[in-house]
Amino acid sequence: MADEQKIPLWRDTRVLNIVGQAIALVVIAAIFLFLWGNLNRNFQQLGLTFGFGFLSRPASFGIGDTAIAYTPTDPYSRAVIVGLLNSLRVMILGIVLATIVGIIAGVARLSDNWLVRQIAAAYVETFRNTPLLLQLFFWYFALFLNLPSVANRIALPGPIFLTQRGLDLPWPQGSLQTSLSLIFLVLSVILAVLIWRRRAYVIVQRGESGLLLRNILVGLGIAALFAFVVGLEWQPPVLGDTGIIRGGLNLSPEFSALLFGLVFYTAAFIAEVVRAGIQSVTKGQWEAAKALGFRSGLVMQLVIFPQALRVMVPPLTSEYLNLAKNSSLAIAVGYTDVYAVANTTSNQTGRSVEMLLVVMSIYLIINLIIALGMNWFNASVQLQER
Repeated sequence: MADEQKIPLWRDTRVLNIVGQAIALVVIAAIFLFLWGNLNRNFQQLGLTFGFGFLSRPASFGIGDTAIAYTPTDPYSRAVIVGLLNSLRVMILGIVLATIVGIIAGVARLSDNWLVRQIAAAYVETFRNTPLLLQLFFWYFALFLNLPSVANRIALPGPIFLTQRGLDLPWPQGSLQTSLSLIFLVLSVILAVLIWRRRAYVIVQRGESGLLLRNILVGLGIAALFAFVVGLEWQPPVLGDTGIIRGGLNLSPEFSALLFGLVFYTAAFIAEVVRAGIQSVTKGQWEAAKALGFRSGLVMQLVIFPQALRVMVPPLTSEYLNLAKNSSLAIAVGYTDVYAVANTTSNQTGRSVEMLLVVMSIYLIINLIIALGMNWFNASVQLQER
């Protein structure tokens, strides 16, 4: 029997794939080297050198909101860290609050109550179809800058004060009792998630009532609530004799306007994601769960929402990434985030290229972390096929 004829190299798909990828890498490297050479020529013409040594020089500018100690004599590198922490404060709080508001609004969009449904629809359509920058201007100039002085403060239960200096909220003191209570709360959340998943398995897979696990969850919730209210040593804001509010946590008008704008804007999109996810579950799932005797709350908790999550998580990831990137609009309301710090630094030092690379790297890393976390969560809620 004659030997099989070998396939010519120019017709071998394996060879062609390798050659194609090699050519693509060469082209990308050539483009990068061209841009790098062009950058170096421009730097030489301007008498500049590329480098990050300027970050060790004194910053010489102040920052209003600081999560850590900072003075104008500190180096630019510390100013960038302060701006990064300010950005992370907005991003983390914004993601948590936008998720809560979005889920509430999304479920309200499907409510049987006509008034609740219409209010939710009006909120979603108004905030989703209005530019974010315009909303930030509204929160800052129309609301927070028009708040009364400390003497004529608006007092809300809590106590919470609304004044020209922003929001003053109660805040736990840094004590041993507070630390122990926080540890207990974190452990309670982890344990509650494990018990809830076990209860869902018992009810759905075994057909049992899960009453004991429900009672454990209720007891754990009561204990966690007690630790939150009493265990944390809350320090309320107090108006002193000199007319200055002391104690508690102060959120500046700039931070509050940015946070409120990002939360309500992003939550409008999350509400539609939640609504679409719930509606993606077929009507037969509702009917089957009710035929098994599940109450409406259990149907949503154990049957509908877990299935809706598989549809909701990918678009939710996009909304979280958008919130992180949209936080760079902080400069519009005077909040000093990492972009504002980088902008000031580049104006003072003339190192616009270096600071642009710093800001791009920071936002890229933050968004990659968010994406990785959401991808892991997405994989955990998908159906495991055998």
